[in-house]
Amino acid sequence: MKATYKKHVLEFKRAAGTSRGVLLTKEAWYIILKDDHSYGIGECGLLRGLSIDDRSDYEAKLSWVCDHIDQGVDRLYSQLTDFPSIQIGLETAFKSFASSDPFQLFPSAFSKGKEAVPINGLIWMGDSGFMKEQISEKLKQGFQCIKMKIGAIDFSSEMELLRNIRREFSATEIELRVDANGAFKPAHALEKLKQLSELELHSIEQPIKAGQWTEMAALCEKTPLPIALDEELIGVSTSEEKIKMLNAIQPQFIILKPSFIGGFQGSDDWISKAEERGIGWWITSALESNVGLNAISQYTFTKNSKLPQGLGTGSLYTNNIQSPLEVANGTIAYNANAAWDLSPLKLTY
Repeated sequence: MKATYKKHVLEFKRAAGTSRGVLLTKEAWYIILKDDHSYGIGECGLLRGLSIDDRSDYEAKLSWVCDHIDQGVDRLYSQLTDFPSIQIGLETAFKSFASSDPFQLFPSAFSKGKEAVPINGLIWMGDSGFMKEQISEKLKQGFQCIKMKIGAIDFSSEMELLRNIRREFSATEIELRVDANGAFKPAHALEKLKQLSELELHSIEQPIKAGQWTEMAALCEKTPLPIALDEELIGVSTSEEKIKMLNAIQPQFIILKPSFIGGFQGSDDWISKAEERGIGWWITSALESNVGLNAISQYTFTKNSKLPQGLGTGSLYTNNIQSPLEVANGTIAYNANAAWDLSPLKLTY
């Protein structure tokens, strides 16, 4: 078996605004396994500026993994603690290689096209007109759960956008989530949470910046609105660290981005520890191409969560990998009659 890696730069259809800045492109890295009879592909979901493995030696580590692929997935995985996005690429590539269909990674009713996964519709940051336009679009597309990124424009304008939704749709008709990406100052966060709670929101993701455990714990204790930790999980890799963090903060939810937290093994560990403590969770993609989104979606279905998941990012790019993944009526599904097209990667072996 031979291993190689490949880089592909994804281009956003429209600039994607977050509280950390505006995204125009996104790197995608792939591990490709091949022998005389089979091939496998796995995406390493690196996100510059946020992934813990956004490092100058990233490509060198990918090269090292390919050079030592004969060590096998388990041994290599254990040596990649500081590179969680390579861990999931490795896990996916080996699952892909071992399957008779390289894109059937977690065979299920989802991967066979018989069942779908409910997802939230994502509203990107921008001026109020742009955000209002996105909200209308998502509602027309049949989403029953909408997630709005906040923290880039003034808070009063964001509140008014949310009020407009609530004037038209009750909490039983449309579930609303907001994601602050750490934009609130600890001194002002609780007051903003109180105002947001008046709109009967489902939850808020990462209201203050990660790493402020004492302040976040106080917020989780006093909040009138459930808090979901997101960036807080990045870089917390050992079982001891996970237990310490969950016990210290005691959040209402955690959000799992497998590309940031050690892939499927890492996600399983977080889920186990959260459920032991009565903490809810859901899974979110991290702007992967359809190769990574497919792996995460198939994995997510097997976890049997009843909450809408964050898996609706496949249509963001002009040059994504064509896949059987389809978003419709607030769900993501796998069309078993559609085909994959890897030609944008221009793979050579």
